[in-house]
Amino acid sequence: MILALLVLSVIVLFHEFGHFLLARLNGITVVEFSLGFGPRLLSHVSKKSNTRYSVKLFPLGGSCAMLGEFGDEEEEAAESSGSFFSKSPLARMSVIAAGPVFNFILAFVFAAVIVAWAGYDPPVVKSVTEGQAAEAAGLQAGDVITKIGNRRVMIARDMVLYMIVNGKQDAALQYKRYDAATDTWKKYETFLDADQFVNQGGRYLVGVSFSGYRSPGTSLPEIIKYGAAEVRYTILSVIDSLKELVKGHVGTDDIAGPIRIVSMIDNTVEEVSQYGTITVIMNLLNLMVMFSANLGVMNLLPFPALDGGRLVFLLWEFVTRKPVDQRIEGAVTMAGMALLMTFMVFVLFNDLRFLF
Repeated sequence: MILALLVLSVIVLFHEFGHFLLARLNGITVVEFSLGFGPRLLSHVSKKSNTRYSVKLFPLGGSCAMLGEFGDEEEEAAESSGSFFSKSPLARMSVIAAGPVFNFILAFVFAAVIVAWAGYDPPVVKSVTEGQAAEAAGLQAGDVITKIGNRRVMIARDMVLYMIVNGKQDAALQYKRYDAATDTWKKYETFLDADQFVNQGGRYLVGVSFSGYRSPGTSLPEIIKYGAAEVRYTILSVIDSLKELVKGHVGTDDIAGPIRIVSMIDNTVEEVSQYGTITVIMNLLNLMVMFSANLGVMNLLPFPALDGGRLVFLLWEFVTRKPVDQRIEGAVTMAGMALLMTFMVFVLFNDLRFLF
């Protein structure tokens, strides 16, 4: 439980720190920066910035409240130079976007640590199953997959994810093969025939297996490249999952809220603790990459009450040079908040149903 709270607190706090840092850089007064929600447990007001720093009762969340952010302060405060609405649309957009961007930065840092220590999974073909689509397409052991469909393949899981989402569909494939005679890698293009895919429990297999061996990053450029590839994979996983949710291919059992997240962390620690502290740390970092990137993507959705929804209003103001009426924006935001809270209640009950 302590580890789970620590993991979630770090992710949320770094998200809010993004808002906080860009607000300060743009001269916006931060009224309160807090970890958690509910009644305050600890609180301190900085004499220099007049910002209140708080730790609240329920640690699953956080906030960065800025002066004039929602137009609900007194008129003289809302018009002050430190008010959120006194700044240009671009300045406000940078503040709102900073939270999700910082989540991606945090995910990248953890992913880079994983790659440096444990390595990455290169998309190198270990074997090709006889009589299946990959063999018919001419693939051989040792080939390196570089692209499938319209998606670049950087790690083996990129191809696995593509096949999970796209199911039984023909797919163009690009790969490279080492030519010993010329000591060079040659590029090839081929085609995977969906009629030759094998249906295994609702998943379609093309007859390619990867080694599963993680190749350690040996240089800084390689660590940066494959750290970014890990984050890219996680972001694409979230986006693909949202598409599947819209299509109705994702059931309620696939939607996890904070209770199941805590349970996932707990189960992970229990399962790998026998293998040593380093293994526990690597698995926790992997979960933090997933959760942090997930939070970044979800907050950028153009939904009222989320950062993405607020960015839509600011983009409208930037393009038209006219701010959206605060009453309209407030009403839309409140409606979005009500829908969001309803969904969260559903998720919490779904978590409890799943666990018990």
